[in-house]
Amino acid sequence: MPKIKTHKGAAKRFKITGSGKVKRWKANKSHLLTGKPGKRMRNLRESALVDKTQEKTIKSLMPYS
Repeated sequence: MPKIKTHKGAAKRFKITGSGKVKRWKANKSHLLTGKPGKRMRNLRESALVDKTQEKTIKSLMPYS
C-alpha cells in the first residue's frame, strides 16, 4: 500500500491532543477588530475542540499525526 498524503490545509489548522481529540482555533480574529468588544476578543484567543461528529473526517486528512 502506498503512503497516504497529509492534507496540508488541515495540518495547519488542527492539532491532535494527547488523548486523541482534535484541537482548533477560533475564527473572526483577522480583521474588522475595532467593533468587537474586548470580552469577545479574549474569548476568541482560547482554542476549542472540534465536535466529535467531525473528528473522524479530520483525522483521516492527517493520517500520521
